[in-house]
Amino acid sequence: MTSIRRSLSDEALASYVCAQLNSNFPDNEPVMEDVIRQILPETLKRLEFCFSKINNKYFFDGTSSVFSHLHGDQYAMFLYLLSNTAHRQGASINLSSKIFLLNKMLHGIDAFYEVTLPDIFLFVHPLGTVLGRAKYSDYLVVYQRCGIGSNHDVYPTLGEFLTLHPGTAILGNCTIASNCTIATESLVLEKDLAENSLYIGNPKSHFIKTNTNINPIWRI
Repeated sequence: MTSIRRSLSDEALASYVCAQLNSNFPDNEPVMEDVIRQILPETLKRLEFCFSKINNKYFFDGTSSVFSHLHGDQYAMFLYLLSNTAHRQGASINLSSKIFLLNKMLHGIDAFYEVTLPDIFLFVHPLGTVLGRAKYSDYLVVYQRCGIGSNHDVYPTLGEFLTLHPGTAILGNCTIASNCTIATESLVLEKDLAENSLYIGNPKSHFIKTNTNINPIWRI
């Protein structure tokens, strides 16, 4: 059991997820509630810890983490963690794939179950966001239409306190130091950033400002 305050009990949440999965993927391998219940404790433990670091009353009310299955960003984060936990625990590939695809269908985010996101992250209405196989660090914020991906099969290495504003991308052999922000509609391609950098622009035309402020969304 976790102390996270949530809208559905374990049993109701497992039933809810199963109903969604079996309705959207009506194949000959239905997902059983007991299978979801087996991976829920670890998933909710990870979710509780992540939400406890978010400075927003809908995620942390000052006393405990809060999770609603009807809060889109929260449910997207939950489904990523559920698919990743299923993968970690050796569940069937079909189960992990279905949960990943459900998240993609509901929220428009491509966060594959094999991708290891950090323990502390935040999705902010992440429609059209694709998170590839980079090396991630804690305190990651991603908005809509963000992309983390490879160039010539090389992925970025990302530091702590990274904020990706809408429409941004980091691609290829990049090392992004701690406390960096990528401005709206900017592209970082094959470029390293020093800590406390605010990057604005693209490979042909960009400039970098220094910003030492930590994103106030985090409870440090």
